[in-house]
Amino acid sequence: MIWIELAILLLMIVIGSRMKGIGLGLMGMVGMAIFVFGFHMRPGEPPLDVLMIILSIVTTAACMQAAGGLDYLVGVGERIIRSNPSRIVFLAPIVVFFLALFAGTSHVVYSMLPIISEVSASRRIRPERPLSISVIASHMALTGSPMAAATAAMAALLAYPGAAVDVMKVAIPACFIGVLAGAVSVLRMGADLPASGPLPGYGLPDPGGEPKYAVEKAASFGSSQIRQAQASQKGARISVYIFGAAILCIVLAGSFPGHLPNFGPGKASFNVNADGSLKMVAVIEIVTLAASAAILLITGTKPATVAKMSLFSTMAMALVSVFGVVWMSATFMENNQELIKASLGGLVQAHHWAFAIVLFLMGILMFSQAATTKVMMPLGIALGLPFPALIAMFPAVNSDWVLPGYPTLLAAIGFDKTGTTHIGKWGINHSFIRPGLVAMITTIGVGFLLAKLLL
Repeated sequence: MIWIELAILLLMIVIGSRMKGIGLGLMGMVGMAIFVFGFHMRPGEPPLDVLMIILSIVTTAACMQAAGGLDYLVGVGERIIRSNPSRIVFLAPIVVFFLALFAGTSHVVYSMLPIISEVSASRRIRPERPLSISVIASHMALTGSPMAAATAAMAALLAYPGAAVDVMKVAIPACFIGVLAGAVSVLRMGADLPASGPLPGYGLPDPGGEPKYAVEKAASFGSSQIRQAQASQKGARISVYIFGAAILCIVLAGSFPGHLPNFGPGKASFNVNADGSLKMVAVIEIVTLAASAAILLITGTKPATVAKMSLFSTMAMALVSVFGVVWMSATFMENNQELIKASLGGLVQAHHWAFAIVLFLMGILMFSQAATTKVMMPLGIALGLPFPALIAMFPAVNSDWVLPGYPTLLAAIGFDKTGTTHIGKWGINHSFIRPGLVAMITTIGVGFLLAKLLL
């Protein structure tokens, strides 16, 4: 029976991922209907904590975007890249990594892609090289970012004092070193552009197909002129400072949980543990949404403007997708946990790294780091894997770039006017595979080393 249920689970995920947008979540609910009403499976716990984390964090990021803060950050990144264009293969992914690390979303890369493409072509550097690793960097930064839902979900699942800080002090340096390794791997990728004369195929992106959708989506973050105008708004820098203060508060709360309010032993609730301590989910919700209010009040940004931001609409799609697919997957896992533990327990106990492969494969299908974390990490805990090993393998959930349908990949392809960034005829052999695999393998290896040294 488990194989039939697994086939239904995978079928719903594959169909939903092809539908894009909220399709993944809606097909997840179709799977739930089949499991509950067809197979009489007991519903698992819905991912309410992850949903609230996404809602809180992305709302704050959208407030910063509405105040011009995101454009201010992109402007700083643009100046760094243009200051040393010959080193763009390294500078571009480093800038993108820290932007995504700060903002907690990979979608900040959209504004950087046309800059990276333009600067690369002007220096006769094959744009595929910096574009591909920059997209990978925008994803890798999310496992470790204090403002990313995946990191918050991971810390909540580990549920021990200081878990959030342990995740960050291992995942951030491991992912950064992995990104650098990925940059090295693309230094000679593909043929060099001609040293002189017109560039081959240099013109506007193909106006049809998915690349056009990706370019339009990326354009919603604004042209260079619009970004400069928004970044010059009086409240742009202030919004960045408030956002940064919120990050600092969350990190401090995770570092010193003993200084948080304690309400005494009692029944555990959504936001309070049985010992009366606040859960990190509650801290994140309170701090980020209070910071959102501060941004609006101090900068004079109108709430209606926030609702029009691209990050805000992206959040709505993420909520639906994560809710449906995680609830379906959690139902499958909880109803088959003993059989799964019996099948995988011996392998992953003998070879901890094998669980990273499981995380990687599920991340490919689920198109969400937070969803993959919420579904798979409880399985790792149930299998008895030590927390340091789980933290080391945590970045393996960053595999949504493998199938070439994610908007960040399509945007990079659309903005490369030379056509060097591409999807091969087999689909899977695209420009992002090499840097992605090198970055992932390096990150996991470094993660195990750091976990051994630091935890």
